Amino acid sequence: MTDLAAILAANARLEGHVRRTPLLESPFLNDIAGRRVLVKPECLQHTGSFKFRGAWSAISALPEEQRAKGVLAYSSGNHAQGIAYAARAHGIPAVIIMPDNAPTLKLENTRALGAEVVTYDRAGGESREAIGAAIAIERGLTLIRPYDEPMVIAGQGTTGLEIAAQATEMGIITAEVLVCCGGGGLTSGIALALEGKAPDMTVRPVEPQGFDDVARSLRAGTIQSNPSEVGLCDAILTKQPGEITFPIMHRLCGAGIAVSDIETLDAMAQAFLRLKIVAEPGGAVALAAALYHGDELDADTVIAVVSGGNVDPVVFGRALARMG
Repeated sequence: MTDLAAILAANARLEGHVRRTPLLESPFLNDIAGRRVLVKPECLQHTGSFKFRGAWSAISALPEEQRAKGVLAYSSGNHAQGIAYAARAHGIPAVIIMPDNAPTLKLENTRALGAEVVTYDRAGGESREAIGAAIAIERGLTLIRPYDEPMVIAGQGTTGLEIAAQATEMGIITAEVLVCCGGGGLTSGIALALEGKAPDMTVRPVEPQGFDDVARSLRAGTIQSNPSEVGLCDAILTKQPGEITFPIMHRLCGAGIAVSDIETLDAMAQAFLRLKIVAEPGGAVALAAALYHGDELDADTVIAVVSGGNVDPVVFGRALARMG
């Protein structure tokens, strides 16, 4: 299982390969939120999302002989690109199983990074897990799951190490850390890192309304699922939290927050206008919670992770048009 030691080890393996993304602040966003808002822009990470961290962590942790045979992953796009990029850098083959309705940009980028893409019918109910397991066995590839994978969680947890160090440099000890949450890899990784390095900070998972399986699971104490995985925030629309990630979140996280698609689009526009960063819908929900759900927050300072920026141009246009 993942713990602080695993996160610190992943951090060492990522040294010289990962981008240490900053904490950004805008007085305009602080005014909207009514409190101090710091933004961790993982949209500036390699391949445009935090997923590179977990991909590199998992691939670099494999024994050399096993790694050389290649890896396989399933993803709607960001984990796909992270695995493809890390695999290419290690000189190994990668096969990525992606939904056929994934954003075109993510499909094209994954292929451009050298991975073989196999599509499946997500809307029709095809199982990416079953397809992935079959291909992995047939080709001798190592399957790297997008969130329920200890070394992936460890890699994502390095985001939390950075938050703790950067906040300390700014004199911030207490804060609520809002994290865009799908299966919970990033959320659980950050929570574990902060437990060890910034114990006075509380992680809050943020999801789209109608896809708040993590928030409902935290309230119920057992894993709950979503009826659908199709919506605006494609990057974080998972069926349910992971078997590994949920116990971590249940132990360490505060209550989840659900934001509307309109709030998400507005947060994307504000991120662009005020911070000059591009956020995809699934990467903007944490900022949307910081800006528009102040009544659900307790801390005077919130840190919102913008987890990805691989947005379809048409969707980004919709967001910017709301500010016209």
